[in-house]
Amino acid sequence: MWTGEGPRERHSAITFSQSFRSAPVVQIGVSLWDVDTSSALRAEVTTENITKEGFVAVFRTWSDTRIARIRVNWTALGEVAHEDDWDIS
Repeated sequence: MWTGEGPRERHSAITFSQSFRSAPVVQIGVSLWDVDTSSALRAEVTTENITKEGFVAVFRTWSDTRIARIRVNWTALGEVAHEDDWDIS
């Protein structure tokens, strides 16, 4: 994201270590920025395609913003199976 101008984005597939019973709520946020300060900082961090097994983390920037590095943290909240659960079907 250091070179070029206009819309640019990166996608990163995240797989949960254990599947949820249904798609969880995912909270995502920036934990590290390494950016050029000669232009305005324009960025969006979001999630896409959240499933029981994982999601896609998306970072977008645009115009003349230059990003050297970015790191995000996320948390997924939802119901998981337990070994004591009964499956009566």
